[in-house]
Formats: sequence, structure tokens, C-alpha cells
Amino acid sequence: MAKKIMCMGTSSHVGKSILATALCRIFYRQGQRVVPFKAQNMALNSYVTKDGGEMGRAQVAQAEAAGLEPMVDMNPVLLKPTGNSCSQVVINGKPVGNMSAREYHKGYSLKAFGAVKEALARLDKVFETIVIEGAGSPAEVNLKANDIVNMRVAKYLKAPVLLIADIDRGGALASLVGTLELLDDDEKELVKGLIINKFRGDVTLLTPAVEFLEKKTGKPVLGIVPHIEKMGIDDEDSVSLQEKTAVMANSDIDIAVIQLPKISNFTDFDALSGEPDAGVYYVKGVADVGQPDLIILPGSKNTIEDMKYLEESGLAAEIKSLHKKGVAIAGVCGGYQLLGEEIHDPYHTESNSDMIYGLGFLGMKTVFEAEKLTSQVIASCRDLSFLGQLISADGLRGYEIHMGKTEFTRPDDRHPFVINERRNEPCQETEGTASADGLVFGTYIHGIFDNDSLRRSLLNALRVRKGLPPISSMRNVLAEKQQAYERLADIVEQHLDMDKIKHIMEDMA
Repeated sequence: MAKKIMCMGTSSHVGKSILATALCRIFYRQGQRVVPFKAQNMALNSYVTKDGGEMGRAQVAQAEAAGLEPMVDMNPVLLKPTGNSCSQVVINGKPVGNMSAREYHKGYSLKAFGAVKEALARLDKVFETIVIEGAGSPAEVNLKANDIVNMRVAKYLKAPVLLIADIDRGGALASLVGTLELLDDDEKELVKGLIINKFRGDVTLLTPAVEFLEKKTGKPVLGIVPHIEKMGIDDEDSVSLQEKTAVMANSDIDIAVIQLPKISNFTDFDALSGEPDAGVYYVKGVADVGQPDLIILPGSKNTIEDMKYLEESGLAAEIKSLHKKGVAIAGVCGGYQLLGEEIHDPYHTESNSDMIYGLGFLGMKTVFEAEKLTSQVIASCRDLSFLGQLISADGLRGYEIHMGKTEFTRPDDRHPFVINERRNEPCQETEGTASADGLVFGTYIHGIFDNDSLRRSLLNALRVRKGLPPISSMRNVLAEKQQAYERLADIVEQHLDMDKIKHIMEDMA
């Protein structure tokens, strides 16, 4: 039977996911077979596994830190908000339908817990250690009866809990004391230690606070983790997106990502953000757009409603105006569909609307289907004409998550990508579209900008357009991620009492 440790928080965005990632890497480099687990994720940042299952990206980062290939048993229940208090429910990597918050929490969540228990049983047979992440707060009394991700998991596994608070936002002591006060006695007993996260300054100044917490709660403070700048690890969801800059970056190359209301997979652009000559900023309205060198339309969980938002906000008109001035535009997945002429939803899979007109930059019409396509792919780029440059690259890795089938209406548009492999099966399928004027292109492939050679080629085309010399050196994003996990583990291991945590895990195994 595997040893367990569970990270819970006093609220969302206190650092549960990052500390769970750190623990995965710490145990991994100690030689343990460690696996991450989160019973239920609510996120629009999702990932597709090798066998085509869909899961939350937080557990993907944790899997990478643990030296594992991501698999849906790490996150058996995924909720993808579609709007109006409704989410698509994904169980064991496959969508089972859209449900309102009331339908899910009042009727379905406890059924979904069956999938949680089955996934845990499979992991327990294979791994020595399971690092479990909770969600939000375990003390949400209005949700507690039907909650399947916090104390229900801890009690089912008899797993020791580390309760985490974010001191950077203030009120950490009250949050820890108040959360414990709202737990039932048997739940409180499972909390074996407290962690203060994101601390800035002289840690000795916290000594009175630590003494107070331990006396007041009877729980040991097992660590004070400092605020970590520029971690280089994928953000979990839209709470993190709020912290990203919303102003012009004033870099050599300025890239505006349109922050659609139902934006998904904004981690697609993290690799661009890390480039020394590129500044990526997110915009919600016309006033924030500025004068970018490239506009990116990201993925969307509700493409039709987001197209309505573009029209109503004036962003559609602004994007069209900038296009006439020669500004380049790219789209990924839902953003790719927005670049076309029409979007149809005959089965109302995302919206109550039957059809809406797109931005019209690419000659294509998309019709949503009932079945979602989810697959990892390996692709090639063949002579993408972009700003007067011809760009080619091989071995491009990414994944598809979409429900639309796209038909093409303009013979002069190009299709620059070729999928060479899908779900480990060879194929030769054209993908993506580029306009004949070299200003606009789109693709269904998430993670396309994570590919080092293609990313640098696109940025160099933008540089040449501005009269700047191209840069020949390339970053290695995969290597940088591994370095980021090592740095995170080093910092967290230094500031947590890992000996006590190990003893707690062994005592409750």
C-alpha cells in the first residue's frame, strides 16, 4: 500500500498545486515511485494523454516533476466551465455531458466519486507514494456534503493533510485557525501540519506567529516557504491568468493575446513569454490592445459566445483595423475557428446559437459535432508563408482538443501543417490554414509554440519585419522545465521539515 500525503489550502491559489509539484520532485529524486493525484479539477487548461484522455494541466506538471507520463488516473474528474454556471463533465478522460452546478453538486458528484476510488485503487497498486492535491478550501460548508476532492478523499484514504495558507495576500493566521475551526473533529485530526506559503522578508519576524499558531491549533508549523519569482512552471487556471500583465510589454516583439471570457489553455503561450525578445500581454478590451506586432486568438471553451464578445466589445473591429495595417494574427484551436467565416453549432454543444459569423480572415467554415477529438500528435510545418518568410520545421509535438470539423472555402489559402502521427499511429493529414497574404494563420494543435525551432522562426520573421536582426540561438523549453522543477524542489525542501513529513506519512501508512 502506498504512503500518502495531501496538500489542502485555506482557499484557492494559496500554492497547493505548486507545493504538490515540489513534493513530487523531492520524492522522485529520492528514488521513490511517486505519483500525483487530484480527484476533481475545475479548469479550462487541459491536456491530452497519449491514449486520448483529457485531464487538468496541474497534474501534468506534477507528473513531469515525478518523472512520469501523464495519465487520467491522476485526475479522474475534470470540470470544464462553459458559462452560465454550467460545465462539461469529463470522467476518466472522456466527456459525459454538460451539467449545471446544481445538477453536478446535488446529484452527480457522489456518483463520480466511484471513478475517484477506482483510480486511487489502480495507483495504489503501482506506486510507493501518492501526493494528493485538494481544491479550494475544505471548509466550504455549503459544498461540503457533496465535495469529492478534499476531506472525503482524505478520510477515504486516511491520508495525512498539510494545510497551506498564502501569507502574501494577508490574513494567513486567521485563515489557518478559521479553517481548522470549521472542520469536523475527525477531519481536524487528519491535519498533521501547517505550512505558510509565499513569505517575503525576514523569517525570524514570524516566530511569534508560529508560536501562536502551534499553541492555538495544536498543530506543528512544518514550514515557511518563501515567495518564488519566475518559477517557470505551467499555471493552473484563470486565477493565475489574472496576475499576467495587461499592458504593452515594450519588448522587441510585442504579442497581444486576446483574453476571451472562455479562454482555455493559455499555457500555450508560456514558451513565448519566456523568450528574451518577446513580451506577451493579455487584453480584455480595445483600450488594452495597443500596437502589437502579433495578435493571438487563444483556445475557447465556448467559441460562439466568445465571438459575440469580440463583436460587442469592439475587439473584432479593432483586430480587423490592425489587420488592414499589416499586423500579423494567429489562432489556436477555438481561436483558429474564430479566424474563419462561419461557426455552426447544430447540436448546441457549446451554445444556444445555431450559427455566428467569424472574423473572416481565413476561408473556412466550422461545424461543431457531438464527439470531441482528443489526441496527441506529431506534425511538420511545410513552407508556412509568414510575413514574407518561408518557415519549415519537423517533429512538432502537441495535442488536439476540439469538437469542430472545418471545411475550406478559399483555394488560395494554404494548409502549412501536416500531422504525421496521431495517437502513435502514422498518418498524413493536412492541418491548419494560412492566408495568401502571409499575415494570418491558425492551427488546432495546442502546444505548437512549445516547439523551439518553430517558435524562434516565427519570432525571427516578426523581427525581420521590424528591421531587427534574427536571433540564431534557441531555448530548450523541455530542459528549462526540468530545471524549474529542480529549483522548486531545492527551495521547498530547504524550507519544509521533510523529516517530520516523512515520519507522518510512515506513521499513517
